[in-house]
Amino acid sequence: MIVHNTEAALHTTAQTATDQDIHDRIFSAILARRLHPGARLGEEELARLFGVSRTKVRHALAKLAQDGVVQVRRNHGASVAAPTRAEARQVMELRGMVEPALAACLARACPPGTMDALRRHVADEQAARAARDDGRLVRLTGEFHLRLADLHGNALLARTLREAEALTCLSILSYGRPDAAACLPDEHGRILAAIEAGDADQAAKLMRHHLNHVAAEMDLAEPTGGAGPTGLAAALDVYDRSAA
Repeated sequence: MIVHNTEAALHTTAQTATDQDIHDRIFSAILARRLHPGARLGEEELARLFGVSRTKVRHALAKLAQDGVVQVRRNHGASVAAPTRAEARQVMELRGMVEPALAACLARACPPGTMDALRRHVADEQAARAARDDGRLVRLTGEFHLRLADLHGNALLARTLREAEALTCLSILSYGRPDAAACLPDEHGRILAAIEAGDADQAAKLMRHHLNHVAAEMDLAEPTGGAGPTGLAAALDVYDRSAA
């Protein structure tokens, strides 16, 4: 079942939705963790919700599949991707290589006039946390990383981190520890302070620490119970007479 904001959906369907509109709405729902791994994305239902043809929906789903956040299987339709533990580790490894360097780069040469907007963003995160508005907090904390990528001005980098952020959200939904704490209240603020102070080493260090904290919120170790029984007879613990 597709989870969506009814008022926003009505606003979209009141106009002529493009395949990019549909793509962006689904992608945003994944970033906000309103769509979970394995959620079915039926062409017919999406076409009805957006008031468009199934062809347009199909194009949007194909783009999402290219982004790596949707799986389209023949005769099974489309569903939100369910990353494996190995894929989740790879995503966090990628972010650990890229984002500390990004933070350091911004500390050395942050575009002028951008600090005020970033400070407001962090203040909005704190307000959402204080109000216990978990949905808004999840959206804002993810957007913080995307804002930094956008500031760098490298479109390929921004697109890569947008996809990595979405896969991180899906990984947290799949493997998040029940007792994991949310992002510490001051982590983004401290990263921003280091960038504003022009301290590239500290900005990179704080970003690396933050990403390690995000990864620690997930159980990404492969199960060590060993392989289970193979074959139906072994699984049911019955004697296979045909094999005698």
